[in-house]
Amino acid sequence: MSGTLLEVRDLRVWFPVGAGLFGRPSAWLRAVDGVSFEIREGETFALVGESGCGKTTVGRSVLRLVEPTSGEVRFAGRDVLALGRGELRRLRRNMQLVFQDPYASLNPRLDVGEIVGEALEAHGIARGREREARVAALLERVGLPASYRSRYPHEFSGGQRQRIGIARALALQPRFVVCDEAVSALDVSIQAQILNLLRDLQAEFGLTYLFISHDLNVVEHLADRVAVMYLGRIVENAPAAELFADPKHPYTRALLAANPVPDPEARREPVVLEGEVPSPLAPPAGCPFHPRCPRAFGPCSSLEPSAVRVGEGREVVCHLYPEAGAQ
Repeated sequence: MSGTLLEVRDLRVWFPVGAGLFGRPSAWLRAVDGVSFEIREGETFALVGESGCGKTTVGRSVLRLVEPTSGEVRFAGRDVLALGRGELRRLRRNMQLVFQDPYASLNPRLDVGEIVGEALEAHGIARGREREARVAALLERVGLPASYRSRYPHEFSGGQRQRIGIARALALQPRFVVCDEAVSALDVSIQAQILNLLRDLQAEFGLTYLFISHDLNVVEHLADRVAVMYLGRIVENAPAAELFADPKHPYTRALLAANPVPDPEARREPVVLEGEVPSPLAPPAGCPFHPRCPRAFGPCSSLEPSAVRVGEGREVVCHLYPEAGAQ
């Protein structure tokens, strides 16, 4: 792995809710609320957390499929949020997305050759026979016969459709791919095949992944580093092996304690979280996790903790660590 490919600083994505006086929003839904991280070239960086924590919004805002409210996103040194329409279109050849739902993400009116080859023609890379040859090679590389290019999405299984989605994402030879819950809709045996395919493609083409998932077993298998999100914020960021061996944040510990393991003899200390996840319309003061945290104490309810380094390339946002001061 080499230098930093993607840098995200203090990213916020707030959505207006309702209409108040003079048409102004009556409230703001804080889907992403001050997220920062870096992804090095050639690595797999995973975002994990409960549904609704903001993972997918982060991935889409990095690609500017959702416009951020504020913050900074730099890709290979370029300010993504400052790019005009034409520059952004050219940059997107290097930044692609594999969607969660292999059924809804493919146009049922197009055959596979059109789905995979559409971007090649739109970007002026290949047309006619050259496009057909590239599509055939892409299909074979993801494990599908080239003859399938004349078939339609409804003729394929979920795993095959996701292979088509991966081929489409690779058509422009990107450097960076966002995998948004890319295996969550698949059977477990098919998940393993797709994960192995993603790893092989990464090694072959030098890809960098932002891997978004709620499945910690999948993340442990694939990721180099992991960031844990809660209520629109990152609460822990660490190398994958260290995070799974020794989670620091109480929320990370609760996630791992609830994660099923295939060993029936394995025993984990249960971590009970009280209550429900607060609404991003009205996040609590102080640490956003404190209303549910079994280890909450004095400052947690009033002071917002800042990120503290607790090892090489590892940060945690929690008052349990003395260095965590108020922002």
